[in-house]
Amino acid sequence: MEGQISVTMRPIITLLTDFGTADGYVAEMKGVLLSHAPTATLVDVSHDVPPFDVEAGRLMLARYWRRFPPGTVHLAIVDPGVGTARAALAVHSDGRFLVGPDNGILSPALLLMDAQVVELPVPVRAAPTFHGRDVFSPAAASLAAGAPLESLGAPLDTDPVRRRTPEAVRQADGSIAGVVIAIDRFGNALTNLVAFGGGELLVAGLSLPLRRAYGDVETGTPLALTGSAGLIEIAVRDGSAAERLRLVRGQRVVLRPAAR
Repeated sequence: MEGQISVTMRPIITLLTDFGTADGYVAEMKGVLLSHAPTATLVDVSHDVPPFDVEAGRLMLARYWRRFPPGTVHLAIVDPGVGTARAALAVHSDGRFLVGPDNGILSPALLLMDAQVVELPVPVRAAPTFHGRDVFSPAAASLAAGAPLESLGAPLDTDPVRRRTPEAVRQADGSIAGVVIAIDRFGNALTNLVAFGGGELLVAGLSLPLRRAYGDVETGTPLALTGSAGLIEIAVRDGSAAERLRLVRGQRVVLRPAAR
């Protein structure tokens, strides 16, 4: 049945949150998950999303959700609106399930044409400050245990929140203007630009030729290259480009493609 997985496979549940690991919140969620789906494999993707940063969570989710096998349940919670009227969602998209708040964090799955969405009911006894434990974890565990998506709630009667990465813009001179969309833990600045055939990147007053790998320059040297997600990133070999060049999310960058 569409929207249901075979219970003969060992279910996988991934966890992405901004909870950190110092306060026991993640452990509470895992307790609920394993109580309802005791055979599940729990995968901690990250609990270090910057607090309340839905956009960072969305970009992280986009990197990995389809790397896991069909039937995987992705639990993604960055939820500054917890306890408000924002909807709680369960989604089936491209053979995977996703559970989280309706604030755009699930956008990578919601942007696909085959996405099915239901709104999860909020139990009367659910803590208004911890839907991760009392709403989302039980739903994720049910899906992992084989429950059909439609059994968890009614179809969402409004459009879910969908966030999109800004599109790069080709300028009159042939260059392409974009922005920094994320800073990773190494201080690399990821952009929304895609390189085709080389060129140079203009950022923070520098012109950086596109390189193949970090090791193509000397230690401490800034460079631009295509990262594993297919997007141009700005780095400093063995250092932090964000600190060295004072880069921030939303900062403008320009790609000058190589002459043909």
